[in-house]
Amino acid sequence: MKFLVTGGAGFLGINLVRHLLERGHEVTSLDIADFTYEDVKDKTKIIVGDIRDPEDVNKAMEGIDIVIHTAAALPLYTPEEIFSTDIEGTRILCEAAEKHNIQRFIHISSTAVYGIPDHHPLYENDKLDGVGPYGKAKIKAEEECLKLREKGFCVPIIRPKSFIGPERLGVFALFYDWAKDGKGFPMIGNGKNRYQLLDVEDLCDAIYKCVELDKEIVNDIFNIGAKEFATMKEDYQAVLDYAGHGKKIKGLPEKPIIYTLRILEALKLSPLYKWVYETASKDSFVSIEKAEEKLGYKPKFSNQDALVRNYKWYLDNLHTFENSSGISHRVPWKQGILKVAKMFF
Repeated sequence: MKFLVTGGAGFLGINLVRHLLERGHEVTSLDIADFTYEDVKDKTKIIVGDIRDPEDVNKAMEGIDIVIHTAAALPLYTPEEIFSTDIEGTRILCEAAEKHNIQRFIHISSTAVYGIPDHHPLYENDKLDGVGPYGKAKIKAEEECLKLREKGFCVPIIRPKSFIGPERLGVFALFYDWAKDGKGFPMIGNGKNRYQLLDVEDLCDAIYKCVELDKEIVNDIFNIGAKEFATMKEDYQAVLDYAGHGKKIKGLPEKPIIYTLRILEALKLSPLYKWVYETASKDSFVSIEKAEEKLGYKPKFSNQDALVRNYKWYLDNLHTFENSSGISHRVPWKQGILKVAKMFF
């Protein structure tokens, strides 16, 4: 089949492009960023364009069977960029999908739509209460997708937990940098909370289930996450143990640290945004029962497996990105004042 992957040059996008190519499909990538992956560049139709531009979108969607919409402006972008990309961009894509009579439109949302809840695990029918521009925009983007579904289209919506794996940097690069250099790592609170992650390979498998299975089964909303996860402290300690310097995760008092990080964020001295530091000390996990039962979803990686796999990739590829930085998941984030804090651990 012919696939369009929006955000194909991003972290999830490239993993998905490779996943589809390995299964014999034709893939078009639509992304505002350059597509720099030499291993699949010759096998992929590359369109550098903006999902907010109807002309770019209609050009990319010509002859396409299935759209997988992964493109989004992440939390470090400005609120204006987040709302225009995540909401308006999704609306334009849905309109084009209707015009081109796309077979399936698979939307990658986020568990950020649940906000900071008062119970766990979270189910797909729980209240939506997004935190910050990103969480709010993801809810609105889902609403655009539901409008397309109401018109008779097959529109699976996937809500993944924070996912990691090959090509993932962003905030995780900060942790990996400290582990590599033989540093311990601070954790907000005592680290006894359970925080579910997800390996990108398991996410790609779940997305592909929404390609293969009957429309009646997949035309729904699914939480996707790891099945095996321990506490934050235990899971992240696995990376420090693998690094081999004998360092430990160190818990810090929750309220003073969060208050300090709020100030540092306001002063633009820290890369950590509200969604990261407000939830890092709290339980955060979803039920994946629905995906297991309806999709046959069987995640292969635990939290610890995913973290260590991502760290190994980080070490193997450090030479390609160690002097770069930005605000996407594909590059390390600038550590700001946290680089000073590193000296004390």
